[in-house]
Amino acid sequence: MKKVEEMRAEYRRDDLGKGVRGKHFAEFKKGSNLVLLTPELSKIFPTDAAVNAALNSLVGVARSATSRTLRSSGRATRRRIA
Repeated sequence: MKKVEEMRAEYRRDDLGKGVRGKHFAEFKKGSNLVLLTPELSKIFPTDAAVNAALNSLVGVARSATSRTLRSSGRATRRRIA
């Protein structure tokens, strides 16, 4: 069994205030958006900002590619027959 440690002498229970049961339960219940990266990817994307930048860039490329496809197919129908 784990030994229950006592608080350090410089801390007093009264200084910590009253705890609120279930304070963060609603947020916890919503779920999490944490994603585990493989070790190889975590070397390439070491921070959450790096991951978000890469994903935002990928979304931009995907949207751009989709809109080009729609425009190019629209142009094909407007060609003149010479």
